[in-house]
Amino acid sequence: MDSKLWKIGFFTGLTSFVLLILGIRTILGTELTFKNYLAFGVFSLTVGIIAAVMLFYNMKIAYRVFMVALVLAFAEFFRSFLMNTDGFGDVIGVLSLYMITSFGFGVAIIVQFIVIAIRKMKGKES
Repeated sequence: MDSKLWKIGFFTGLTSFVLLILGIRTILGTELTFKNYLAFGVFSLTVGIIAAVMLFYNMKIAYRVFMVALVLAFAEFFRSFLMNTDGFGDVIGVLSLYMITSFGFGVAIIVQFIVIAIRKMKGKES
């Protein structure tokens, strides 16, 4: 694997991990346990691996769509923490982060395969 790819995956995962801790511990003021860090680590590791694998298999469009979805997911994560004062902001924020990230991954893969199919059909026509 190219050294650049694992660095991008590592940076993506590390950034996700830091943003999760920043959101939960700093903004909400919740005391974190080992299980929290473990769950954040698993999510961040998954996001980093997905990003690196997309680049490894030269799925650049999927990578960009996934990164946009991840940024939007973290924006909604922090927005729900800061704006939802009814007591469910923490749960809504974490669930929206997971759902938007998963949805973004699915859309990214679908868009990438549509682009691959269109390129193959254009290649057959020529």
